[in-house]
Amino acid sequence: MKKAFSDEDLIKNLSLYYLNRYLKKKPIEKYHRTIDESRLHDREKYRKKAEILLLNSFMHHFPEVKFENLTCESPDFIAQFDNKKIGIELTEVINHMEMKKVESSLNKIFRQAEIILEQEDTTKYRGVYFLEFHPDIQWASLENQNEIILNICKSIKKGKPVGGVKNIRKSGHRRNVFITHEYNMNLFDGLCSEKIVQLINKKNEKFPYYDTTVDECWLVIVSDMNSIASRYTFIQNKEHLQQVKSPFHKILHLENLCGNITSIK
Repeated sequence: MKKAFSDEDLIKNLSLYYLNRYLKKKPIEKYHRTIDESRLHDREKYRKKAEILLLNSFMHHFPEVKFENLTCESPDFIAQFDNKKIGIELTEVINHMEMKKVESSLNKIFRQAEIILEQEDTTKYRGVYFLEFHPDIQWASLENQNEIILNICKSIKKGKPVGGVKNIRKSGHRRNVFITHEYNMNLFDGLCSEKIVQLINKKNEKFPYYDTTVDECWLVIVSDMNSIASRYTFIQNKEHLQQVKSPFHKILHLENLCGNITSIK
């Protein structure tokens, strides 16, 4: 799965994922150590760590799966399951493309605010802060971004929203300051099944180039519910997914908040 993260975003993403009470910490930590011991470049290590975290829900549904190659490409992982060698290709489906740039700006703003607060007094401000913003904020302007950073810092120091911050909620953390966007369920936020079908068709084209030594190759499509660009509450026209044709032996769609799974093939 190819995705452009900054190193800072990845480090924070890993830390926030570890706060998830549903995280299968023992296998995740073992797999992360294995990735750290590999000869991959540091940036590739972070990418692989982020990918294996996206598979957390998958591990809950398939606890017997044992990953044996975490650093391969095409497919992304090799695992053992039911006495078979399984290739697992992982991809993320983006529900709100227009939110990708906004989310990128938000992550940079969060990192800057975290740095300011940690430099001032890490012990005093450490914790995880979930922020909701007023909808009319213009994220693109550098001047606005500097103002938002100041408002975030003031909100955290005062323990109540300031300026463009609409709501603030804090959860404990033992070491650092982490800032993320508040998750708000929108009952009408649908993920169009056509986006999933398009992803499957793209992966179908690459299927002949995957490792041919595996017994089966599975496609795992994930909605990253920690990302405002990927979130959804229901899949529109779900019946269309049952009409998909693909050389993959199994196709699954998962979301990593509640672990809901849809078996497409």
